[in-house]
Amino acid sequence: MRSVIQEAQRLIIKVGSSLVTNEGKGLDHAAISKWAAQIAQLRAMGKQVVLVSSGAIAEGMQRLGFEKRPVEVHELQACAAVGQMGLAQIYETSFGAHQLRTAQVLLTHADLADRERYLNARSTLFTLLDFGVIPVINENDTVVTDEIKFGDNDTLGALVANLIEADALIILTDQRGLYTADPRKNPSAEFVHEAKAGDPALEAMAGGAGSGIGSGGMLTKILAARRAAASGAHTVIAWGREEQVLTRLAKGEAIGSQLVAQTARLTARKQWMADHLKTAGKVVLDAGAVQKLSTEGKSLLPIGVVEVVGDFGRGDVITCVTQEGKEIARGMSNYASTEARRIMRQPSSEIAAILGYVEESELIHRDNLVLL
Repeated sequence: MRSVIQEAQRLIIKVGSSLVTNEGKGLDHAAISKWAAQIAQLRAMGKQVVLVSSGAIAEGMQRLGFEKRPVEVHELQACAAVGQMGLAQIYETSFGAHQLRTAQVLLTHADLADRERYLNARSTLFTLLDFGVIPVINENDTVVTDEIKFGDNDTLGALVANLIEADALIILTDQRGLYTADPRKNPSAEFVHEAKAGDPALEAMAGGAGSGIGSGGMLTKILAARRAAASGAHTVIAWGREEQVLTRLAKGEAIGSQLVAQTARLTARKQWMADHLKTAGKVVLDAGAVQKLSTEGKSLLPIGVVEVVGDFGRGDVITCVTQEGKEIARGMSNYASTEARRIMRQPSSEIAAILGYVEESELIHRDNLVLL
């Protein structure tokens, strides 16, 4: 088995809180310097790198004297604001030692949920990479609340992989990789060297939460790999303190658990739709419409919709579900929810008579629809 990282040209590297902060004892300058040196080598090999780094809240906790992670939102936001200063400083210093410039990019879910902001973020990251800069990305924890959070930086790493059409996502963690069961509890647990990203069996293996420093666990990494695979990006989950882990992966050595994407790349617009963590509403489809979407690749016509849920506008991304509630697709609606309710269960030829005008004959055109 060879590492998929060897052939990858554009990489997302995610480093977890427990690694960056040395198990919560403040920023681990030595470890960060080592990763910076390795990323400099990747750059010398012709690879583009975006770094997704946890650690702002953990560093802020250390600076403000918290012994355990706060639960109040305003306290977490304060920790993030304080910790982000130290995080940016150490990355700037560490990469500067290798004549590399860095850029801090703070994102919220709204930046990727809004079409215009999504395109702006995408364009900025591409421009930074063209300039040879290492973007250092973190969730903007100083302003987000639970309702608009990505939830963890594993998810953020996968979304950034989709955003800039990365070839691979490397998740560096405090564990060697994925096991068939928790090795601390089950001595017969076997290490998973390679699997297919999105395989449901992986989620059963992953278990629950990780360390007390970060918010993620192995399950979030498995789900992130599945999300990254939607745009064709492979994922490697590896121990961050493995000696020269990044350069060895780049040279083809198989380290950690490799989760291989099975799908071809989606177009940038369809990536954006697939990446929506929260959609504006949903439509419930009859069996005929489900068949035409899922197996025939057709557009969604109003006649196939049996229910419209939520309030959304024209151009918003909505979810398509079966009558049993299974999500099968997401797409950009040609009509607002108020209009969709009036034309559902009706043939397209009747749209003009019902609304007095016709935007499109389809509720969602197939070019604006992505199957899940």
